Amino acid sequence: MSRSLRLEYAGACYHITARGDRSEAIVRDEEDRQRFVTTLGEACAKAGWQVHAYGLLAGHFHLVIETPQPVMVVGMKWLLATYTTRFNRRHRLTGHVFGGRYRALPIAREGDYLRWAGEHVHLNPVRAGLVREDQPLETFPWSSYPDYLRPPPERPGWLRVDRLLAAAGLEDDPRGRREFARTMEAQRAVSRTDEWADLRQGWCYGDERFRLDLLDRLTSANDIVRYGAKPPHFAVSQGERILREELDRLGWTEASLTSGDRTSVGKLAVARRLQREAGLSLRWIARRLSAGSANTLQRALRKAEAGPTPPRAVRAGGRRESDEFSVAWD
Repeated sequence: MSRSLRLEYAGACYHITARGDRSEAIVRDEEDRQRFVTTLGEACAKAGWQVHAYGLLAGHFHLVIETPQPVMVVGMKWLLATYTTRFNRRHRLTGHVFGGRYRALPIAREGDYLRWAGEHVHLNPVRAGLVREDQPLETFPWSSYPDYLRPPPERPGWLRVDRLLAAAGLEDDPRGRREFARTMEAQRAVSRTDEWADLRQGWCYGDERFRLDLLDRLTSANDIVRYGAKPPHFAVSQGERILREELDRLGWTEASLTSGDRTSVGKLAVARRLQREAGLSLRWIARRLSAGSANTLQRALRKAEAGPTPPRAVRAGGRRESDEFSVAWD
């Protein structure tokens, strides 16, 4: 099985989740919870992370973080390994605390996606049944939400509240914090299934423009690093980049693809590069280049690779040399 996808670049925001090994608890009591939060703060100091939201439940945790420098992977490695060591030492255990690989989805900083990710994390205790209907949301102490309602001197230095407050049109002042609490309490009764769908099963969290930008940067830029499996449509994005380069090289436009010979020398050269560098199917290439069917394109490529057929010599009288041999052996 391929490794789950992780993308790393400067200034990225992520929604990160990690669960206990074999669905077991990652915290057993209040001291474990405090140790986790302390370890998270140390990871932020080491990696320069900015936490927009966190939530710690018995069997898993959620983070919404921003990485001014591309150190998400090394920071997560330190966080998980250090907390595992401290947990095992305290409880006299060995082995894994976290199971499988953590998920880290890039989040678009534009639009409502960062705000929706923060709401997802802050409302998680409600969905888990850890906060009763008659209890305020801030009565759950092991998330960043209670800190959002406190003045700045009473918050951890690594918690950044301005992004989520600004996304809701609020200031970090007493009035803004009261309005934020009112808004979050109202959100308890609102279903966010559609807005949160990609947090659970997508490879990134943002609109189509954000997805295409990530795919384009993966194929053409050096400022982004991919770990694990390729994202969906990666090959198509890479193919479109190659096609743009080839159209510029040939002096063609998109209209040139639908005019002239379906399997011209230029189209076959482009098709070979799309196969070699992007790994795209002949069906996709044939359709994109207006080169007929996949079988038509395949035959043309094979014929071009074989080279021109050498002409057969013709003797006087119009008979081929092979005809002479045929006559001689009759």
